[in-house]
Amino acid sequence: MIRALDIGWRDWELPQIPLPTLPDVPVPDLPLTPAQAVILLSAVAAGLGLLLSARSSRVAAWLAILPAGLVLLTSLWQMYAITETGDPTLSGTIGTLAFGELTVPLELSASRLSALVAAVVALVACVVQVFARWYLWYDPRYRQFSATVSLFTAAMLLVVLSGDILLTLIGWEVMGWCSFLLIGHLSAKDSANRAATKALIVTRLADVGFVIGLVALAAGAGTTSISGIIEHWVTVGTDVVARPGQETLLSLAMIGIVLGILGKSAQLPFQDWLPDAMEGPTPASALIHAATMVAAGTVVLAQLFPLLQAAAPARVLLAVLVSVTVVLAALLAFAQPDIKRLLAWSTVSQVGLMLAALTVVPAGTGPDAAIMHLISHAWFKALLFLAVGWMGVLTGGTVVRYVVSATKRYRSLRRPLGLGLLSLAGVPPLIGFVSKELVLAQAEHGVEHGAGISGTIVLAAVGASVPLTAAYCMRAWLILDRGPRRRSVREPRRHQGQQIIDDFFAEPEVVEEAIGIEEAESAISSSARSGVAVLGLLSVVGGLLVFTPQIRFDQSFNLQLLGASLLLMALAALAVWVASRGVGSRDAAARLPITVSLAAERGLGFDRLYQFLVVRPVLALAHGVQWADREVLDAYVRATGPAARLLGGALQHTHPRRPAPGLVLVLGGLVALAALGVVLT
Repeated sequence: MIRALDIGWRDWELPQIPLPTLPDVPVPDLPLTPAQAVILLSAVAAGLGLLLSARSSRVAAWLAILPAGLVLLTSLWQMYAITETGDPTLSGTIGTLAFGELTVPLELSASRLSALVAAVVALVACVVQVFARWYLWYDPRYRQFSATVSLFTAAMLLVVLSGDILLTLIGWEVMGWCSFLLIGHLSAKDSANRAATKALIVTRLADVGFVIGLVALAAGAGTTSISGIIEHWVTVGTDVVARPGQETLLSLAMIGIVLGILGKSAQLPFQDWLPDAMEGPTPASALIHAATMVAAGTVVLAQLFPLLQAAAPARVLLAVLVSVTVVLAALLAFAQPDIKRLLAWSTVSQVGLMLAALTVVPAGTGPDAAIMHLISHAWFKALLFLAVGWMGVLTGGTVVRYVVSATKRYRSLRRPLGLGLLSLAGVPPLIGFVSKELVLAQAEHGVEHGAGISGTIVLAAVGASVPLTAAYCMRAWLILDRGPRRRSVREPRRHQGQQIIDDFFAEPEVVEEAIGIEEAESAISSSARSGVAVLGLLSVVGGLLVFTPQIRFDQSFNLQLLGASLLLMALAALAVWVASRGVGSRDAAARLPITVSLAAERGLGFDRLYQFLVVRPVLALAHGVQWADREVLDAYVRATGPAARLLGGALQHTHPRRPAPGLVLVLGGLVALAALGVVLT
């Protein structure tokens, strides 16, 4: 329709901002490379946090937050070093292993994009650690939580900086285990235990394909080095193609890897575990949804990007499934009765956008658009989850009926929640707008350059997600900002001796419940508030990253398509505003039929589908094997006793009870000969 108007708008190319010349700081020779240091620091922090903190949350905080800060500084130094050299850097770990004909170098590789992602992961993890110190102030298991977050960070950094698929697999599996621990942190709740178990089982089921795919790639190449695998399987030139005779095997291996990534990234048909993971503490949700776990699949495919480009069946499968997930999850997000679950389904949809961007990249172009949306999502989604966790402390929960007018009652929530929702909706000039337009431009460019039917599907899904995202963001804001503006009246203190938590290392013996709105807002620690503010600032100015050499996007923007997306967003927001009028809570989703609301809350019944397609067949197979073991195999063992008695009874009737004299003489002669032989010997 836009093209039919034949508006003479020229496409717009991203300009490069002339950056100031970096100071010529020499990179010193250190015993560890930055890649080694960030992983080792996080892993050591996890171990020390459990071994040395004993029962002191103060020591646990030092052992979690101080290393997280050092990891952040080291990752930023790594970005500077790579900018200076301009080339990826390789570093070893424990040395090369040789398993027969398979070479396992176990190397780390830091490139332009991986160093950038590592810095983002380190930043979000540091903010989460600071926020968790306040949020889990009275949690008796804070030590375990902070140590698990450190280990989770180390695992994600290992995946990001891995140059070896064996290291990738180790980090991948450690993240799955850490997510199980964090989701089930509140182990006294049955719902938390069920959610943690569900996440572990669903992701492990998908990981079967992931492991098989990696094994096939390594076996064919004779090495686990990512660069060696890419060099063996594909030819990179004007186009990326599989080497002759290897197309089928490469496609099968990449399909297995795609299935594993779909499970870890909560994409169709494995999407249902992530909303249930909201049973974990909010800082854990911020970490899993923003910088680790669900984003790991995008990182792995970016590392194996030439293989995905050369494996057309795997690329089409990924494009179709993530496109359906993008639209389906956005629809489900709109109907959720809980703000945290709304954000969870939003994460499912946004991760689908990252993966979709990878499927429409033509040859000669890198995965920068997907990585940019990963960074954008990490910042604004961490901001939203932490702000919602802060709101939950003040309101007593995150269900819609608890949070109505929250930003009116607690003014300090207004800015972080507003910035987070605006960025998620893609409102200019926030970072969410920039990254989503990159994905949309990438999809359009892919369709124009022969992406085929998968490119058309991706473009349609990305375009449909624009108004849907704006709709559920508008719905959330109308709920939070309902009602008249709160009068700024300071309520008198009833307890003058009250202490307020204002530093995450202070541990007052008694902290009473805050009295009055002003006191309640100030109950958050200053450090936690500062972390939220940093994420808010990055959500506003982070879009400038595309004008720097860190992100290379050569495609031009179709200004007509950009204008159409902004118009659709405005129309969707207006429609939600109109639908919310007349509803007491200003919740536009209250207009939906109750059957639709219940179905959306239950994830459209995918739990029952899992039961029917996976659980019941597996249990039936297990019962069948148990019956065969008991009734068939054990029957032979149990039958030996009756068979021996039956045989003895039959022989009893055919032979006399007393031995024959001749037999006695023969046996006596044998005994005598044996004795004689022993004596003579």
